[in-house]
Amino acid sequence: MKKYLMLSLILLAGCSKSELPATRNVKAVVQNTRVGKTSVPGDVVGKVVVGYQGWFSIPGDGANEAIWWHWTGGNTPPKVGDMVKSWPDIREYTTLFATNLPNQGSGQPTKLFSSYTPQTVDTHFRWMQENGIEVAALQRFQDYRQIRNVIAENVKTAAEAHNVKFYIMYDISGWGTFQDEIKTDWTEKMAKFTSSKAYAMQNGKPVVCIWGLGFASRDQTPDAELDVVNWFKSKGCYVIGGVPHEWRDYITPGTKNFEPVFKALNMISPWMVGAIGDSQTSDFYYNNYNLPDMAYCKANNIDYQACVLPGDLSARHRVHGDFMWHQFYNMTRLGAQGLYISMFDEYNEANQIAKTAENESMQPAGVGLLALDEDGVKCSSDYYLRLTNDGTKMFKGLTPLTLLRPTEPVKGGGQMHLPPYNQKIKLIGWNNLWVGGENGTAPMYCNVPHGDAWETFTVINAGNGKVALQSMGKYVSSEDGNGPLTCNRTGIGEWEQFDYVVNADASISLRGNNGKYISAEDGTNPMTCNRITVGPWERFMVN
Repeated sequence: MKKYLMLSLILLAGCSKSELPATRNVKAVVQNTRVGKTSVPGDVVGKVVVGYQGWFSIPGDGANEAIWWHWTGGNTPPKVGDMVKSWPDIREYTTLFATNLPNQGSGQPTKLFSSYTPQTVDTHFRWMQENGIEVAALQRFQDYRQIRNVIAENVKTAAEAHNVKFYIMYDISGWGTFQDEIKTDWTEKMAKFTSSKAYAMQNGKPVVCIWGLGFASRDQTPDAELDVVNWFKSKGCYVIGGVPHEWRDYITPGTKNFEPVFKALNMISPWMVGAIGDSQTSDFYYNNYNLPDMAYCKANNIDYQACVLPGDLSARHRVHGDFMWHQFYNMTRLGAQGLYISMFDEYNEANQIAKTAENESMQPAGVGLLALDEDGVKCSSDYYLRLTNDGTKMFKGLTPLTLLRPTEPVKGGGQMHLPPYNQKIKLIGWNNLWVGGENGTAPMYCNVPHGDAWETFTVINAGNGKVALQSMGKYVSSEDGNGPLTCNRTGIGEWEQFDYVVNADASISLRGNNGKYISAEDGTNPMTCNRITVGPWERFMVN
């Protein structure tokens, strides 16, 4: 009888064999995430923080501004080619505003929310509470100060109501007069929020983040930045610096040496948006940036807040959560003092974890936006909130460190498992025929009416989360995608390794190191490894 195995795609590129076990001592993880000579667990050390933009406004929302703030590239209503890059799930908002876009795929009118509306912010912070998100960093820029003042009040009220902490995160990019104005803004407008029970505290001090420090290509000088950092510290604040991912490149003495700025910070938070877009690049930055970052911070008594991204949905970065989970794994094993999720509600840049349209039925039809099912895997609108919840648990040591994503794209979709390492399996194609290894003497076909010795493959752990398939003592080779599949290799090389991918119907697919999938070629031609997407002939049942 066929036993269909539910398995998960595991992207483990760049991990050494010593890192392959799926779990690690939980106590050790807790200790690693708390390391810091100057800090103890608080509202940012040992916590996962989400960046909260809160920057959406619409004419008629009460802000007295005729703008579609961050819903379009200008002040006009959204239209194709000039609109947000990803669409929110709007079902839980009670106050919505009509657009002139086509109806949703479901036929319902297309509407949007405004952050100026208290119910919008309350909904967002309720989602945070429901998904174990404990802290939000409210972004503050130099523009539209009055709208931002009201939204800050909305955040305070919602954070207090839902037991979520928040802190102010100033963004000084493009803010040429920040040195004086940021001090005035804090003194006259923002400092009052530190008296809220919901305001984040670290080491007994109110938390403030200044994002945009250390960017050598910008107009800000190290002296001006250092002055602002020291000013906030003189006011009794714990100061986080949002810096470039390559911030250590700017500590060499010269015209712009930012090292005094970095050393004055209580916590450093490098920005990774635009630097990484897949798990392999995440591994590269882990080895070449994050590890040296941690060593520098440890030597200089600075806490380290690593950045984790869900990925740009419009650029197909997400791989139904595998990209984000891989970062959770890397930054947890790094031993970072905190994590920063970019971002909670950034629909305009498609980097949001907040509830998002699951498919075209929930967004304007025919305008070219990608929904959460863009790669063929159905995901519930709250999937990235749930993924953040599970990542937080792993980071805090409440669950074991694991490369296997535990979060199901849709609740109740089936338990995730590791590939059946060291087990013997048979692969059945869509034509209900078996894949044959041809005893290594000829190209492979999916045309055998029964499963026997030549159709039996042992699943070998090839390292880095990959599998190899062995039959009759030899290994299946993708032949780099340029020739028919064979089973004639005596060792495991680059073209004998595959990603083991689970599909929504419980079938599996095998992806070679060329990034393409094995195809049964309808059973009448030799099998290949040259498909860029998974169709019927790229799916196999496991017997």
